[in-house]
Amino acid sequence: MYPEHAYNPPAVRAVAVHQPTPLTPAVPYAAPLVPVQPGILPTVASVVLPDGRVVTGYAIEPAKPDPAVAKPAVSRTAVNVVLGGVGFLAVCGGLLLLTTFIAALTALITQLITLAAVIFGGWIAVQIFSTNGRKDGTTVNIRKAVIKRNHFHV
Repeated sequence: MYPEHAYNPPAVRAVAVHQPTPLTPAVPYAAPLVPVQPGILPTVASVVLPDGRVVTGYAIEPAKPDPAVAKPAVSRTAVNVVLGGVGFLAVCGGLLLLTTFIAALTALITQLITLAAVIFGGWIAVQIFSTNGRKDGTTVNIRKAVIKRNHFHV
Protein backbone atom coordinates (compact mmCIF):
# COMPACT_ATOMS: atom_id res chain seq x y z
CA MET A 1 0.00 0.00 0.00
CA TYR A 2 2.49 2.60 1.11
CA PRO A 3 5.93 2.75 -0.33
CA GLU A 4 8.56 1.67 2.12
CA HIS A 5 10.49 4.98 2.01
CA ALA A 6 7.47 7.16 2.84
CA TYR A 7 7.13 8.25 6.46
CA ASN A 8 3.62 8.64 7.82
CA PRO A 9 3.53 9.81 11.41
CA PRO A 10 0.35 8.99 13.34
CA ALA A 11 -0.77 12.63 13.50
CA VAL A 12 -0.61 13.04 9.71
CA ARG A 13 -2.80 10.05 8.89
CA ALA A 14 -6.41 10.98 8.37
CA VAL A 15 -9.03 8.79 9.94
CA ALA A 16 -12.50 9.06 8.55
CA VAL A 17 -15.34 7.72 10.64
CA HIS A 18 -18.55 7.15 8.77
CA GLN A 19 -21.76 7.12 10.78
CA PRO A 20 -24.81 5.66 9.07
CA THR A 21 -27.60 8.16 8.73
CA PRO A 22 -31.19 6.91 8.71
CA LEU A 23 -33.39 7.96 5.82
CA THR A 24 -36.61 9.79 6.27
CA PRO A 25 -39.65 8.04 4.88
CA ALA A 26 -40.11 8.63 1.16
CA VAL A 27 -43.87 9.11 1.51
CA PRO A 28 -44.67 12.75 2.39
CA TYR A 29 -48.22 12.03 3.51
CA ALA A 30 -49.39 9.85 6.38
CA ALA A 31 -50.39 6.33 5.53
CA PRO A 32 -53.93 5.24 6.36
CA LEU A 33 -54.23 3.78 9.85
CA VAL A 34 -54.81 0.08 9.93
CA PRO A 35 -55.75 -1.46 13.26
CA VAL A 36 -52.86 -3.76 14.10
CA GLN A 37 -52.05 -5.33 17.42
CA PRO A 38 -48.88 -3.67 18.71
CA GLY A 39 -45.71 -5.69 18.81
CA ILE A 40 -46.58 -8.13 16.03
CA LEU A 41 -44.86 -6.36 13.14
CA PRO A 42 -41.30 -5.18 13.78
CA THR A 43 -40.23 -1.77 12.61
CA VAL A 44 -38.28 -1.43 9.38
CA ALA A 45 -35.13 0.67 9.40
CA SER A 46 -33.20 2.07 6.45
CA VAL A 47 -29.52 3.02 6.70
CA VAL A 48 -27.35 4.85 4.14
CA LEU A 49 -23.86 3.40 3.92
CA PRO A 50 -20.80 5.66 3.24
CA ASP A 51 -20.60 4.49 -0.38
CA GLY A 52 -24.20 5.60 -1.02
CA ARG A 53 -25.99 2.27 -0.84
CA VAL A 54 -29.22 2.04 1.15
CA VAL A 55 -29.81 -0.97 3.39
CA THR A 56 -33.33 -1.59 4.61
CA GLY A 57 -34.23 -4.35 7.07
CA TYR A 58 -35.51 -5.41 10.41
CA ALA A 59 -33.62 -4.98 13.63
CA ILE A 60 -32.19 -8.26 14.85
CA GLU A 61 -32.47 -9.03 18.52
CA PRO A 62 -29.69 -11.05 20.10
CA ALA A 63 -30.48 -14.73 20.42
CA LYS A 64 -31.65 -15.72 23.88
CA PRO A 65 -30.46 -19.06 25.21
CA ASP A 66 -33.12 -21.72 25.37
CA PRO A 67 -34.12 -22.33 29.01
CA ALA A 68 -34.15 -26.10 28.44
CA VAL A 69 -30.47 -26.01 27.46
CA ALA A 70 -29.47 -24.45 30.78
CA LYS A 71 -27.41 -26.71 33.01
CA PRO A 72 -29.54 -28.44 35.66
CA ALA A 73 -28.87 -27.76 39.33
CA VAL A 74 -27.99 -31.42 39.94
CA SER A 75 -25.89 -33.45 37.54
CA ARG A 76 -27.49 -36.35 35.72
CA THR A 77 -24.88 -38.73 37.06
CA ALA A 78 -25.83 -37.88 40.64
CA VAL A 79 -29.50 -38.41 39.84
CA ASN A 80 -28.73 -41.79 38.26
CA VAL A 81 -26.67 -42.86 41.28
CA VAL A 82 -29.46 -41.89 43.66
CA LEU A 83 -32.08 -43.68 41.58
CA GLY A 84 -29.88 -46.77 41.45
CA GLY A 85 -29.51 -46.66 45.24
CA VAL A 86 -33.27 -46.34 45.70
CA GLY A 87 -33.82 -49.30 43.37
CA PHE A 88 -31.24 -51.36 45.25
CA LEU A 89 -32.90 -50.58 48.59
CA ALA A 90 -36.29 -51.52 47.13
CA VAL A 91 -34.91 -54.88 45.98
CA CYS A 92 -33.30 -55.49 49.38
CA GLY A 93 -36.56 -54.63 51.14
CA GLY A 94 -38.48 -56.94 48.83
CA LEU A 95 -36.05 -59.79 49.52
CA LEU A 96 -36.36 -59.16 53.26
CA LEU A 97 -40.15 -59.29 53.01
CA LEU A 98 -39.93 -62.46 50.91
CA THR A 99 -37.64 -64.09 53.48
CA THR A 100 -40.01 -63.08 56.29
CA PHE A 101 -42.96 -64.48 54.37
CA ILE A 102 -41.16 -67.78 53.75
CA ALA A 103 -40.24 -68.04 57.45
CA ALA A 104 -43.83 -67.33 58.50
CA LEU A 105 -45.15 -69.88 56.01
CA THR A 106 -42.69 -72.48 57.31
CA ALA A 107 -43.80 -71.80 60.90
CA LEU A 108 -47.45 -72.13 59.87
CA ILE A 109 -46.85 -75.44 58.15
CA THR A 110 -44.91 -76.71 61.18
CA GLN A 111 -47.76 -75.73 63.49
CA LEU A 112 -50.32 -77.42 61.23
CA ILE A 113 -48.27 -80.64 61.21
CA THR A 114 -47.92 -80.49 65.01
CA LEU A 115 -51.67 -79.90 65.38
CA ALA A 116 -52.45 -82.84 63.10
CA ALA A 117 -50.09 -85.06 65.11
CA VAL A 118 -51.70 -84.00 68.41
CA ILE A 119 -55.20 -84.58 67.08
CA PHE A 120 -54.31 -87.94 65.53
CA GLY A 121 -52.37 -88.98 68.66
CA GLY A 122 -55.32 -87.98 70.83
CA TRP A 123 -57.68 -90.02 68.65
CA ILE A 124 -55.41 -93.05 68.96
CA ALA A 125 -55.18 -92.55 72.75
CA VAL A 126 -58.96 -92.38 72.99
CA GLN A 127 -59.25 -95.57 70.96
CA ILE A 128 -56.76 -97.39 73.17
CA PHE A 129 -57.88 -96.20 76.59
CA SER A 130 -61.62 -96.08 76.07
CA THR A 131 -63.80 -98.86 77.53
CA ASN A 132 -67.01 -98.56 75.64
CA GLY A 133 -67.97 -102.13 76.33
CA ARG A 134 -66.73 -103.45 73.04
CA LYS A 135 -65.02 -106.70 73.80
CA ASP A 136 -65.22 -108.20 70.38
CA GLY A 137 -61.47 -108.14 69.85
CA THR A 138 -58.96 -110.73 71.04
CA THR A 139 -57.45 -109.88 74.41
CA VAL A 140 -54.10 -111.33 75.29
CA ASN A 141 -52.80 -111.36 78.82
CA ILE A 142 -49.17 -110.49 78.34
CA ARG A 143 -48.09 -111.89 81.72
CA LYS A 144 -49.15 -115.38 80.79
CA ALA A 145 -47.96 -115.24 77.20
CA VAL A 146 -44.79 -116.88 76.04
CA ILE A 147 -42.68 -115.12 73.43
CA LYS A 148 -40.96 -117.46 71.03
CA ARG A 149 -39.24 -116.16 67.95
CA ASN A 150 -41.01 -112.81 68.09
CA HIS A 151 -44.46 -114.43 68.30
CA PHE A 152 -46.87 -114.49 71.18
CA HIS A 153 -48.06 -117.90 72.33
CA VAL A 154 -50.72 -118.18 74.98
